[in-house]
Parts: sequence; C-alpha cells; structure tokens
Amino acid sequence: MAKQVVTTNNAPGAVGPYSQGIIANGFVYTAGQGPLIPGTKDIAEGGIQGQTRQVFENLKGILEAAGSSLDNVVKVNVYLQDMNDFAAMNEVYASYFTDASALPARTTIQAARLPMDIAVEIEAIATVD
Repeated sequence: MAKQVVTTNNAPGAVGPYSQGIIANGFVYTAGQGPLIPGTKDIAEGGIQGQTRQVFENLKGILEAAGSSLDNVVKVNVYLQDMNDFAAMNEVYASYFTDASALPARTTIQAARLPMDIAVEIEAIATVD
C-alpha cells in the first residue's frame, strides 16, 4: 500500500511527529485540526463557533491539497472540551455539510483536555477524486 503525505500552508503545520494528512487507498485521512490560524500560533476568536469555523477552514485546506473536499467526507470525529458547546458547534458544523442526503458519519465526544486548551478539535476521512 502506497501512501502519500499531504502538506499545505492553508492549515496549521504539524506541531509534532505527524502529517497534516495522508492519502491511502483512495481516501485522505486528516490529522485532528484545532482552531489555529495558519502561519501563526493564534487561536481563532469568537468562542466555540469561531473556533469551529477555523477548524473547518483548516480541514478544507488539507482536503483540497489532497484533491478532495468537504463534499467527499465520509467520517468525522469531533472532540469538544465541553459537551455543553455541542449545540453551538453543531450549528457551525451544519453550515459546512448542507446536503442532508449525504451527511458523513460522525462521532462527538468530550475530551478531558485538548492541546493548548482549545475548545474543539476535528478530524475527517474523505474520498479522493
């Protein structure tokens, strides 16, 4: 099985020994994305909704660099610092996945603590065109 590393400046660089994304067997697997603004170490403002929007922009950057898009996402894992943020996160999430007939499978959990005390981290698996 050949695998290809995905790298882009349209998402934060890896802060450890991992890749932003990996393409294998017709799928792209993204690393968990937090709300960091690419090219900085700044966390997006705007509470959980602002952070969720930035996370999706970061995911879009990786997926597009892999030749994919949010339309091709088949699975999403969402990690929330506080499950009380679920409704606000979900409102932003729904604005990125608008085709009700093709919504990705999803798992959402509350994590005891996320890196840099961010409020949300999301990873995705998508098909590659």
